[in-house]
Formats: sequence, structure tokens, C-alpha cells
Amino acid sequence: MPNGSLSLPARLCLLAWDPAGSTATARVQHLVRAGALTELAQRGLLTDDEGIATPADLDSSTGDAVLDGLLELVRESLPHRWRTWVRLHARVTFDAVREQLVAEGHLRAEKRRVLGVFPSVEYVLAREAAAAALREEARRVLEGPQPAGEVSERDAALAVLAAAAGLGVPGDSVSGVRGRERITELTRRCVSAAPGMRKIVGEVWDAVSDEGARAPASARG
Repeated sequence: MPNGSLSLPARLCLLAWDPAGSTATARVQHLVRAGALTELAQRGLLTDDEGIATPADLDSSTGDAVLDGLLELVRESLPHRWRTWVRLHARVTFDAVREQLVAEGHLRAEKRRVLGVFPSVEYVLAREAAAAALREEARRVLEGPQPAGEVSERDAALAVLAAAAGLGVPGDSVSGVRGRERITELTRRCVSAAPGMRKIVGEVWDAVSDEGARAPASARG
């Protein structure tokens, strides 16, 4: 998948970015946080303890400022379930990912004035082709024909989470019996990375899926 060096939350942010409108919505923020939680779990740095997102230890880090920031937040906070962490302070992770994408040239920060007076910053895609390629590849992963077992765990997670949120992928890619079967296959691929991943992915999927179901159909994909 393109932009393979980017973290899962960064790729999800680009995939879901709306070049024609506002992207800093709660649904996008929750999707980005879900990606960060999933990547930390796949790396074995967050584990499941009876439904609670639990740091594996107090010292490990990823070298990625966004992921390490979330890991530190979980360490310093009261215990919470995965579903809670998808939403709790999700804007913090989204803002950090957005700044990371600006620094790496994927987004551009443009200073504006609202009503000609109030200073504001608008973030726009600097590499629209890269975001479009991410969406197209996610669609291909969801629709096949590549066997789910041959899809990388990160690509499977990206496609599954985007589909759950209803962002960045066509709705017909996940509709019908075949679409649901494909999601199940890709979810199985996601959970092969680490112990407890089945419960983790299930909790995170439910959280972003609930958010996507509440959104107007016109706002999806």
C-alpha cells in the first residue's frame, strides 16, 4: 500500500481527508485514534486485561511521536476500556497526526482570516494523489481478489477500520453477503498479530462502527 512508512493512524487520516470540506470531525478523530490503538496493540505495547487497554510496560516506545504520546496518555490515566479510548481525548491524537502530516509534506497549513479579521489556519492536502491512492488500495483490499491471508496485517487493519467508520471507502465495497464475509476474513487477518487482538479489534471496530452508523449517508466514503 502507498505511504507504507506512515503509521496506521496517519494513513487513516490521509485516507479519510476530505479535500472539499472539513475533516476535523469527531468521526475522523475517532477513526484516527482507533488506528493508533490498533497499531500499539499490534506492536505488543498495549495489551488486553479483561477488556482494559493496558500498557505492556512502563518504558517501551515506538519512536513515533503520535503513538508514543498516546501510550504515555494511557499510562498516566485511569484504566479504561478500548471502546472508551477510541473517543476519550481523541482530538489530541488527531491534532498530533495532522501536525506530523504537515511536517512530512502530506498536508499544508494555510493561514486565513475569518470575516477578514480573525486569524485561522486551514489544512489542505498537499499530495492529493497519495491520499487517492490510499483510498483506491483500501477499496481493492476490501473487494479482493487477493486472499485475506496474503494482505499485510497493517493493510487489513486500515481497510477494516475505514469500512467500520464509513470513511474513505465506497459503501458498496462492504455491503451484501460477500462484503461482510470479506470484512470477517480481513478482521481475522488483523487479529493474528498479538495475543488478545481479537477482543481489541472487536472493541475498536464496534466503537468506530457505531460512530459511522450515526453519520448521515451523504457524509460517508
